[in-house]
Amino acid sequence: MDIFDKIRQDKGALGQYYKQGHGYYMFPKLEGELSPHMKFRGKDVLNWSLNNYIGLANHPEVRKADEEAAKDYGLAYPMGARMMSGQTSKHEELEEKLADFSSKESAYLLNYGYQGMVSIIDALVGRNDVIVYDSESHACILDGLRLHMGKRYVFPHNDIENLEKQLGRATLLAEKTGGGILLITEGVFGMSGDLGKLKDIVELKKKFNFRFLVDDAHGFGTMGKTGAGTGEHLGVQDEIDIYFATFAKAMAGIGAFVASNENVINYLQYNMRSQIFAKSLPMPMVIGALKRLELLKSYPELREKLWTIVRVLQDGLRKHGFNLGKTESPVTPVYFSGHLIEAANIIMDLRENYNIFCSIVIYPVVPRDVIMLRLIPTTVHTLEDVEYTIKSFSEVNEKLKAGKYSNELLIKIDQ
Repeated sequence: MDIFDKIRQDKGALGQYYKQGHGYYMFPKLEGELSPHMKFRGKDVLNWSLNNYIGLANHPEVRKADEEAAKDYGLAYPMGARMMSGQTSKHEELEEKLADFSSKESAYLLNYGYQGMVSIIDALVGRNDVIVYDSESHACILDGLRLHMGKRYVFPHNDIENLEKQLGRATLLAEKTGGGILLITEGVFGMSGDLGKLKDIVELKKKFNFRFLVDDAHGFGTMGKTGAGTGEHLGVQDEIDIYFATFAKAMAGIGAFVASNENVINYLQYNMRSQIFAKSLPMPMVIGALKRLELLKSYPELREKLWTIVRVLQDGLRKHGFNLGKTESPVTPVYFSGHLIEAANIIMDLRENYNIFCSIVIYPVVPRDVIMLRLIPTTVHTLEDVEYTIKSFSEVNEKLKAGKYSNELLIKIDQ
């Protein structure tokens, strides 16, 4: 079969909805300043779909740092990969500060979070090594696993009893191959908002010999006394062997980093193909990240305001009978029961009649007949935003129960 013929026949799990959803449900265009209030299709909407957790995207000091760095350096400098010609003292300064903040000996700056995690896994393990991972791990982890030529074992999400069984299996295999074991989970799971059971996993180190890699994309900057992440929040940061986080969430930027002991970071610098063969992160993004990290550390009130909004939003939704699952983080999933046409109508009603924009998650990301609306509260949301959203969601839920969303699409969308 011709590859293009195959593509025409099978557009993928989400691509099959292209004609009905492109530009509205998928690939929507939000316009205006990054804030809780933006424009969607020319209308003002209350936006719950930006990972701008502590409001740094439009913080005046951040905007000034970004602007001045772009003026001073342009977007091309430094040219080349860091190993060849893209190394600067600013890149090294950012790495030193990230290592210190995450309580690790050393850190390595990465161009992107997704690409970085894939390459970390690829570099760390060989065909004789065994990987054990959580079933709800992010796509970047799963794609990294696909590059692994050795064995891997999965444990059901946060099921420590089953994890122990998988570690037992991994240990027996590693003894035969002469390899090691890498255990991978997340600090904050980005869809459900619950936390990885990092304390329980650390306890298993007393019984099994493995190294522990944590993806803390949603925890860095939001969790812990200083914002240093979920490991700090749970008191086990020192027991995390390899700590990974991205700038795309609380830092409101581009880039990522991995932190560990000096030997591991030196090894990654010389073996991570995604960095060896990619252009260095442009200087404005590095200087911008330095400013963002400075504000994250210097202004705890930004994180405190975030958690005020989180608690009022989540407590209010729960009091109105909504199921938020097991979230313990700012990530706020709201679960409904319904089929695809109901999901489409709920989103249309929210966007067209209530002027609320939030992300919708449907099968295959969640089980069939489950609709998840995902809210990302931020420091720059207001209590009025929260009150209006809870009221609107309550009205929408009553309509859903009454069957108002169960037939044809309520609104015809011009693509």
